[in-house]
Amino acid sequence: MNELWIKCLFEFIGTAILVLFGDGVVASTVLKKSKGENGGWVVITIGWGLAVLLGVFIAGPYSGAHLNPAVTLGLAAAGTFGWGQVVPYIVAQMLGGIFGAILVYLFYKDHFDATDDPATKLGTFCTAPAIRNYGRNLFCEVLGTFVLVFVILALSTQGNSPEVGMGSLGAFPVAMLIVALGMSLGGTTGYAINPARDLSPRIAHAILPIRCKGTNDWAYSWVPVLGPIIGGFLAAGLYCLVLC
Repeated sequence: MNELWIKCLFEFIGTAILVLFGDGVVASTVLKKSKGENGGWVVITIGWGLAVLLGVFIAGPYSGAHLNPAVTLGLAAAGTFGWGQVVPYIVAQMLGGIFGAILVYLFYKDHFDATDDPATKLGTFCTAPAIRNYGRNLFCEVLGTFVLVFVILALSTQGNSPEVGMGSLGAFPVAMLIVALGMSLGGTTGYAINPARDLSPRIAHAILPIRCKGTNDWAYSWVPVLGPIIGGFLAAGLYCLVLC
């Protein structure tokens, strides 16, 4: 089987697992009649860290476990990942994110039906700002993703793995990084820091037959896409400046 196909397959699976468990912990925490209802932000951030942990365990040995278009673009810009693989990786990640979000909906279908607030339902799929200020929201996503990608690049220089990506760091350090980002920098926008974690589930929300689902908030959707991409490129620039 083609090597790039295998890598993309595991990017798809890894991203699907990441979204299944990441959006799953949000659904468990916010949807009505869930046993995890009102679990709070700490539960969500730890759940997202563990979601990344699982995705990295699965995809790391095969693809490097980017699981994030911003990571893929940042690594390519830093010269540690081939540009010829960028588009296939991103397609696999985005499709994996859609699939993972659909699984969350199917799993929590009864709880979606029991929840009346459309914003709560949308929030299980994608992020929204605590205070809507597009300039500040964009800055927050840029900075959060900058930290994510720069740490990945910096630690990857140790040469612990032939693949460069989140999998090159080991699953546990990456999980702790995601938890730290959520607890420290997630309170403003919900720290998307990953277009496949936000835009893909938002697309799933748009196409799924969710009862009284309301708007998809497309007016905000560009922020958790553009912000992570900018942050990834800025991290690559600094990496090349001080570490290359």
